[in-house]
This record gives sequence, C-alpha cells and structure tokens, in this order.
Amino acid sequence: MGVTGQPRGGDLLAASQRFEKQPGFLSRLLAPGFHKLIDRMDAGLEKGSVLGRLPDGSTRLIGGRGPGFEAEVSIHNWRALMRVATGGSVGWYQAWEAGEWSSPDPVPLFAVFMQNAETLGDAARAKRGWKRALRAAHDRQRNTRAGAAKNIAAHYDLGNDFYATWLGETMTYSSALFDAGNPQQTLNMAQREKIGAIIDRMEISQGDSVLEIGCGWGTLACAAADRGANVDAISLSDEQLAWARRQGCGNARFLKQDYRDTHGQYDAIASVEMVEALGREYWPTFMDCVARNLKPGGRAAIQFISMKDALFDAYAASADFIQAYVFPGGLLIRASEFRRLAEACGLQWRDEERFGLHYAETLRLWREKFDRVAADGLLPPGFDDRFKALWRYYLMYCEGGFRGGGIDVHQVTLVKEI
Repeated sequence: MGVTGQPRGGDLLAASQRFEKQPGFLSRLLAPGFHKLIDRMDAGLEKGSVLGRLPDGSTRLIGGRGPGFEAEVSIHNWRALMRVATGGSVGWYQAWEAGEWSSPDPVPLFAVFMQNAETLGDAARAKRGWKRALRAAHDRQRNTRAGAAKNIAAHYDLGNDFYATWLGETMTYSSALFDAGNPQQTLNMAQREKIGAIIDRMEISQGDSVLEIGCGWGTLACAAADRGANVDAISLSDEQLAWARRQGCGNARFLKQDYRDTHGQYDAIASVEMVEALGREYWPTFMDCVARNLKPGGRAAIQFISMKDALFDAYAASADFIQAYVFPGGLLIRASEFRRLAEACGLQWRDEERFGLHYAETLRLWREKFDRVAADGLLPPGFDDRFKALWRYYLMYCEGGFRGGGIDVHQVTLVKEI
C-alpha cells in the first residue's frame, strides 16, 4: 500500500472513475443489433481474421479475405460490444477488466484491428458522448508545468523497485534496437545497442557538452559521460532522479527541471521517447527548446513513437486506453508535423530510421519478465491484482499496436543550421 493506504498505482486505476460505464440492461436489450456491428467489423477487416464466440452460443469468423493476423476472442457478455461500440479502446479495456471477453492471446487481436484501422473507420472508436467525455478528461491533464509534473509522477513514480523487476539491468524504458544477425542478443544487449546508436548520432567528442531531455534512470547520460561528455540530464520524476544520482556517473549532472526552463548552449542534445508526454500544443515549444539550446552545427538525437498519419486525426480527436489509464496527458507524434516544426526552427531532419517491430519484441520480452516476477510473487508490495492485470494488458496492447503497423518508433538526427 502507498502512504495513503491506497494500492500503489491507484492514480492510474482511478481512471475508471472518470468514465461512466454503460448500463448493463441496455446491452441486453440491444443484443440483436450487435450482429450489425459485427457485420461492420467484418466488412472492414481486409487483412487477417478474428474467430469470435458470442454470448448466444454462435460462432462468427470475420475477415479472412487476405493474409494477416489470426486472432480468437470469446464474448461472454453482450455488454462488451456495447462498450467497444461507444467507448472504443477504453470501453474494450473496461470490458476485459470486467471479464466480459477473453482471448487465448490478445496480442494478435490488437494487431489485427490496428492492421485494419483505416478500413474499419469508426467501428471500434469512441463515439458521441463517450468521445466528448474522453476528450474532456484528457484535456484536463494538459502538460502545463504543474500538469506535466503530476502526469509524470503518476506513471514514472510508481517506484524504482517496481520498474527494476522487469525492465532489466539497463533500466531503459524505451525500444531496444535488435541485431537480426545475432540470435544470442539479450534485451540488455539490445538496449545498449540503442543507447550506442543515439550517442553515435550526436557525434560527441571529449569535453563536449550534452543535454538529455527526459533522462529516465540515467543510463544514456552515464554512457555519454563515459565517452568524455559533460552531461546535464533533466527529468521531472523524483524516483528516476534518485536512482540516477546514486549511479555516480562521472561528469553527469541529474537535475529536476522542466525542459521549458532549460537555457544553455550544448554541443549535442538527446531525447529518447520523452516527446510523447508533451501533448500536441507543446510540440513547437519542445522544438524551440532544442533549437535554442543547441549550438550552431550541433546535433540532436531524438527517438520518438508515432501514430500513422492516416490515423492521427481520429486518434487525436478523442483519447484511447493508453491516455486514459497509463500515460495521462500523453499523445503519440505525427511524424510529418513533427518534421515541419523542426525544419521551421532551423533544424535539418537527417538519417531517420524506423524500427517498430523492434519495439514489439521489446514489449514481448518486458511482458514475459513481468509475468514471471508477478507469478513468483517478486513484485514489490502494494500492487494489487487489478493493477497487475492493467499492466499486463497495457504491454499486450502496445505490442499489438506495433505489430499491426499503426504505430512506429523512429530515430532521427536534427542538425542546427550554422
């Protein structure tokens, strides 16, 4: 339990209190109409298939017209379809939590719906009142200075003891970079490969000054310091900063500081999967921060997660399961818009690399480790079964999204014009 007597992670679990659940009698009354919803989903599944077992005992195979992911789902209560029809991914999670649907493996289920997101349209997205409620709740979590500190604490201050059980020895909470030619490569090795790639992009030399925006537990900052750089690494997470400071990383300073309050001149800047916590209205502010703090000719290495351009407008118009339950205030990046903002600030966009399937593999390995430590009772005290289930669902949901191709992860180098 936390200091208030509530389970750890209670701030994330409290999301369900912000969204009114649909009355159960209505779903039973409208049960016959759900076959029409299933027909719409069937028409929208151009790739892959879903074998569904329905509450009335019938079985439906939807899709199956083209190669893709093959998934199975059992709908135990018509209310599950009511929830997804009105609340989208938030409603689908609430139905899963309530035991209204199950699957032998939800990852391909998430993947097949992401793979077909464009042709499915709004069949499984939040609508009307739910859409407005989700958007309004998300808007109340804007990343002002005070809001950003609160949002970061809700996720990252779950505790170093929690993250240390399943992230691995690098304590790196972002996509690894795997070498397909090395089947013996471990997750820790792949994380160090990613860190090396970011540092290589910065082209730092002995004595160079480096700013890391969103330093996590300090692994990248320490690696840059090991290469001779003088590093200022900033974060808003008290837990992460406490861990990083204990590492004793030579010429690396770990500062509790908002990126908007950073004013200096650095030879290089790194930021790994921090920009997803900004919110769209703050993307220009972030790019201005990079341009303002980078010396002419300096290089910034950015790793970020994107939502496919064709899906972004519908995604940004509401709030999904991740925003509601896991990353309050978050929003994935629209890569084309992000690039325009960078170039408008005098930052050349160079050497972009995308490696979404590497993230899917990272998530799979995290989930396997999380499942093992949870099953062995090795998670730290205070996390109840409901939180553990939420976290497992989150890891599966994200893995399916990357496998389905609707979300991606990028590395890019930004060079400040001289």
